[in-house]
Amino acid sequence: MNELIRSNDIVLIGFAESLLAGAEIPVLIADNHMSGLEGSIGAFTRRLLVPADHAAQARRLLTEAGLAHELRDA
Repeated sequence: MNELIRSNDIVLIGFAESLLAGAEIPVLIADNHMSGLEGSIGAFTRRLLVPADHAAQARRLLTEAGLAHELRDA
């Protein structure tokens, strides 16, 4: 799994997840429950992960959607 985005912004994570799901790219949001349990104070960020074989396509899609500045280094 490749981490593409790490953020506490639930709107950003939700938007990116929707884009990828719409393109039939498998998505896993890691630490989603942990972030909620700690009260969303920022101690645990949510991580958007995709399988390695879909990473290039996912990066391209997110870049085209204007989220290039949110992407983690490859």
